[in-house]
Amino acid sequence: MKKLKIVLQSNYFYYFIVITCILFIIINILISKDQVNSVNNIEYIEGVITNIIIKDDKTLFLLKSDKKVRCIIYNNVDTINSDYLGSKVRVYGDMQDINSNTIPNTFNYKNYMKYNKINYNYIVKNIDIIDNPNLLYTIKSTINKKINSYDDKVKPYIKLFILGDKTLLDENTYKIYQSNGICHLFAISGMHIGIIILALSKILKRLRYKAIFISLFLLFFMFLTDFCPSVERVCLFYFLKNVFEYLNIRKCNFKILILTCAILVLTNPFIIYNNGFLYSFIITLGIILYGNKISGNYFKKLIIISILSIIISLPITININYELNILAVLLNIIYVPFITFIFFPILIFIFFIPCLSSILCVLIDILELSNSFFDSLKIIVNIPKLSFIIIVLYYLFIIIMYKSNNYKFLIINILLLFLFKNYSIFDSSFYVNFFDVKQGDSSIIISPHRKDVILIDSGGIKNSNYFISDNIIIYLKSIGILKINTFIITHGDYDHMGEAINLVNNFKVEKVIFNCGEFNDLEENLIKVLEKKKIPYYSCINELNIGNNKLYFLKTKEYDNENDNSNVIYTEIDGYKFMFMGDAGIEKEKDILHKYNISNIDILKVGHHGSKTGSSEGFINEMSPKYSVISVGKNNRYGHPNKEVLNILEDTKIYRTDQDGSIMFKIKNNKLKIETCSP
Repeated sequence: MKKLKIVLQSNYFYYFIVITCILFIIINILISKDQVNSVNNIEYIEGVITNIIIKDDKTLFLLKSDKKVRCIIYNNVDTINSDYLGSKVRVYGDMQDINSNTIPNTFNYKNYMKYNKINYNYIVKNIDIIDNPNLLYTIKSTINKKINSYDDKVKPYIKLFILGDKTLLDENTYKIYQSNGICHLFAISGMHIGIIILALSKILKRLRYKAIFISLFLLFFMFLTDFCPSVERVCLFYFLKNVFEYLNIRKCNFKILILTCAILVLTNPFIIYNNGFLYSFIITLGIILYGNKISGNYFKKLIIISILSIIISLPITININYELNILAVLLNIIYVPFITFIFFPILIFIFFIPCLSSILCVLIDILELSNSFFDSLKIIVNIPKLSFIIIVLYYLFIIIMYKSNNYKFLIINILLLFLFKNYSIFDSSFYVNFFDVKQGDSSIIISPHRKDVILIDSGGIKNSNYFISDNIIIYLKSIGILKINTFIITHGDYDHMGEAINLVNNFKVEKVIFNCGEFNDLEENLIKVLEKKKIPYYSCINELNIGNNKLYFLKTKEYDNENDNSNVIYTEIDGYKFMFMGDAGIEKEKDILHKYNISNIDILKVGHHGSKTGSSEGFINEMSPKYSVISVGKNNRYGHPNKEVLNILEDTKIYRTDQDGSIMFKIKNNKLKIETCSP
């Protein structure tokens, strides 16, 4: 014990573990990048079900065997329910690769799976029960069933605050909380666990070993919340604090926090991909360091903590949302006491006395309606994704400010972010990006200094419960683009313009251009939105200026089908020739060859996703592209791209969005650089 006490008191020990953690994270990330992603199929897997989520048309559950596997059952939600928690099962099905994000700066599913220590997805076809759950899982299953018995309005919030599971919460509602900067209040954190510890301390105040009983309860709570990183951080901090007290070591919350972080990182280096952990750690660190400056009455302290939390976590917030709501400080001052002293305690009380759930319904109405109101008043500032150097400089100035007690460094940080926000005006490169929107089309042309942004098509997936174009929105915000000068619709098919309204609602759009021919229902719906927003629109145009360049719309004649009426666009950028074919077929290709003298294309956006209806041998031979881009969904039901088309294109370098993800062409000083965002 004496040796342990000496080690825990030594500053050198903490320097050592910080350096060790950094090296450990770097090594593990480098190793994981070299690992092969594909998996061999196996007949079945045996393991224990540790978590179950029933959502929409599928059931998801985690299976813990020698490795952790995420199992998926489609279109059969009655197969598994909360009674199966903790059961040992044998599942039969097919392994599925886990892919990264295919549009830059968007949600990385592979990293999400890494920090959850999930190795594979497994598509389940059959399931056999081998053994029943143990006592702990029986209790967890009982709690789940109790929560599921509540009204649909109350159930998502009880599950959120009791089990740390937000899957039942309406996505739009959560987005509003996120936009208002208060979504951290809906993640189980130090505030909630602090209330639980305080309540248990009052109940067990006469008990000699109350710290042991509280620790045991927190261990069980960690189990209930599936060892959520933010919960782990708070509980482990409490355990270590008691160890320091037991060893009579002078309390140093900073050292305890460093030790807590080190233990979590060394047990799971990919925890750094978890936003809850990052927020929990960095905000707690800021409050500990600036603790002596947090004084006054409750509301003064709350204002200081809210401002401090936003400042200290700003780089994390920016690199998640790429925007900041200026009203976030005010809203935290309103909602922190409301959630802490009213909503959360009443929710816990109602969990044990369900007959009073109508009270919680009223509070939920107040919460959601007021947030919708504040969302309409939000003042959003967009800040592009911060580079590693900018983040280091930001926190360096925070440390200098702390050491020197000189707040002018806060002003320096604000100026640093403002300069970075406008860095794009110094970018003299041309960009042509082809987005992976599955079985659809969407691409963008960005001129130097962001003077012109031309979006071509939106993509769109029919009967989907999410917008594929949301990833385009996130990407454009991440590079500081909030305005689209021209939105070109190649033609009126859903996979090309099905989500155009979503993009128009999220950006300032100066004008929209349609193809030749009559408007169909999809185009008419977009036109209604454009007229409401007073956005001008045109159809069947000849050319469009983008700085010193032009986009030429290769008009031939009007056809009796939407595909051949596609806008086919030709442009030359710094000596590199681009052609965007939309869904144009062989007939239009022949007409283009007859009417226009175009050849030796550098980059061809292949027509109709590589279908055999386009990309004829004569057309490709004449165009003779160096690079061919095929926008296509993985394992799509149409069999795109066609093998014959691939054979015709064999002399070109082929990029496919299903294999290469998004493809980015950067032109600077007459030099072409190509990058992909592979799955």
